[in-house]
Amino acid sequence: MKLRKLCWIVFAVLVVDQALKGYIKLNYPLTFYGSNALIDWGWFRLLFVENKGMAWGARLNDILPFISDDTAKLLLSIFRLLAISAIGYWLVRAVKQKAPKAQLIAVTLIFAGALGNIIDSVFYGVLFSNSYGQVAEFLPADGGYAPLLFGHVVDMFQFPMFTWTWPEWVPLIGGASFTFFEPVFNVADSAICTGVVLLLLQSRRGSK
Repeated sequence: MKLRKLCWIVFAVLVVDQALKGYIKLNYPLTFYGSNALIDWGWFRLLFVENKGMAWGARLNDILPFISDDTAKLLLSIFRLLAISAIGYWLVRAVKQKAPKAQLIAVTLIFAGALGNIIDSVFYGVLFSNSYGQVAEFLPADGGYAPLLFGHVVDMFQFPMFTWTWPEWVPLIGGASFTFFEPVFNVADSAICTGVVLLLLQSRRGSK
């Protein structure tokens, strides 16, 4: 595949991802725990949550407790910028080496998803006011809710398909309730996960 076609995939993912995030952010306040979802079909919920950290809401200072929240957020944003640069180089190199089509699409989806979330992390704090108990404004007169590189990633999809209670005899979690699938994610996350799955399938076929 030519790089131009792959760029169109990146563009399409970014348009859908950013359009949905912008719509949610400019029309609804944050969905707090225990409050009603924007849409609730039981097995699917549309929410508005903001992720200040990594996947599943984990933060860098959960792993490195000796650093502050601000330092952890700054380091995470810098790491994301370095990572997207590396993925972009990987993609261009794979195109030049005429890698299999599925592999190129996989890397492109990972790149597009990572770029979508980086836009949130780098720019959203400057572009929007906060969404706590109010609908955010775009380019507010008083400035955004955070400096450059300190924005929060907007998530909205949840698929709580079913819930069960662990038997009492299960160590540590016995008696606790568990919901599958409870994490909240966005279009960019979906693109990354799809790309990773495609790469794993390609590796099973023996490609480099």
